[in-house]
Amino acid sequence: MIAEPGRAGWLERVFQLSARGTDVRTEILAGVTTFMTMAYILVVNPLILQQAGMDVGAVFTATALSSLLAILVMAFAANLPVALAPGMGLNAFFVYTVVLGMGHSWQFALTAVFLEGLIFLLLTGLQLREAILNSIPLNLKKAISVGIGFFVAFIGLVNSGLVTKPAAPEQLVQLGDVTSGGAVLALLGLAITGVLLARRIRGALLLGIAACTVIGIPLGLTHLPESFAIWSLPPSPHLFQFEFSNLISTDMLIVLLTFLYVDMFDTVGTLIGVATKAGLMDSSGRLPRAKQALFADAFGTTVGACLGTSTVTSYVESATGVAEGGRTGLTALATGALFGIALFLAPLFTLVPEAATAPALILVGLFMMSPVREIHLEDYTEAIPAFLAVIMMPLTYSIAEGIVFGVVSYVVLKALTGRAREVVPVTWIVAILLVLKFFLATG
Repeated sequence: MIAEPGRAGWLERVFQLSARGTDVRTEILAGVTTFMTMAYILVVNPLILQQAGMDVGAVFTATALSSLLAILVMAFAANLPVALAPGMGLNAFFVYTVVLGMGHSWQFALTAVFLEGLIFLLLTGLQLREAILNSIPLNLKKAISVGIGFFVAFIGLVNSGLVTKPAAPEQLVQLGDVTSGGAVLALLGLAITGVLLARRIRGALLLGIAACTVIGIPLGLTHLPESFAIWSLPPSPHLFQFEFSNLISTDMLIVLLTFLYVDMFDTVGTLIGVATKAGLMDSSGRLPRAKQALFADAFGTTVGACLGTSTVTSYVESATGVAEGGRTGLTALATGALFGIALFLAPLFTLVPEAATAPALILVGLFMMSPVREIHLEDYTEAIPAFLAVIMMPLTYSIAEGIVFGVVSYVVLKALTGRAREVVPVTWIVAILLVLKFFLATG
């Protein structure tokens, strides 16, 4: 009884709980809520990166450990209720565009992520990252989030077998065999997870994945090992697996620019959204300690690459913790502690079949759709680039191509309608680089 006030006093001093109208119990419950809504990444990320040839156990360790380390920086340096982990969409770009699409090794992709982290550290230190972000058209920021959501959902539909590629050359996609094991499991998972979400059950995505994993046993999709232990030492991660031989290349430049571009939007949008909902923005609409928050993201990405995972970014699921009353870094700290515990529960997460994660992928796409309501559709110089960015991502199976069409069409339409002054210099530079990449890639 005597030690508790001391602990509470230390937490009060570090996280300024009273000043933000919260307490230890509320913050910890909020952190648990955040973890429950984003813990699916411990299952989904290893399975996605596995398709690039990476070991599931190694990626699991890298996912949990990089999340923990980045969250600790966010908690103590920025004192914000924001959790971080390898980002959805960014891991899809890593696998489906860089490795499977462009034909590079996963070591090449990790090298690009590592360089991205170093550049973000530099830009954050020089306070240039905020300036760059302020130069990007707001509508395109929102459209990219929506496009990635459609892309991720499409991946989930394909992975489950609900959508397949037909033999007929004139047809691009078709409905798969809905009686197959994977499709049945995905449909059941959508129903279960949808009901949980509708009833506002915390951790609906994670609970849906768990239910599908159990249902997958009689369907022959979940394969239980002969000897199964819940606890185990974390598998060794892919440490420092970089490929510097192709460091100076057009492909490396374009991959690096895409990682930088997408992660900028994801992180800043999440920080602004969560901070606004938590009432943490100042009177001028700026986020206090934004530099420290951006440093947590950059640090997580750099360390994550060294451990062997794709880009670490701020998670929009942090808003669920804020909705439960989380207002300080103690919320993030509680989330990080659970990622630390999860490190020793790898057997529970790595036996999950791919089809069991498909409903989560599809519904994450739904969550990422919300910015579409804020896209300015009346101005066609804004609406057309946003639309092209959204639709080209799933249809070209590439986040990069969606960004190319969005940014370039934005610059072209503004220039041809006499509104070139609305395009800031940095956006012109990015558009020119993307056009050059297109011609170099097809030439």
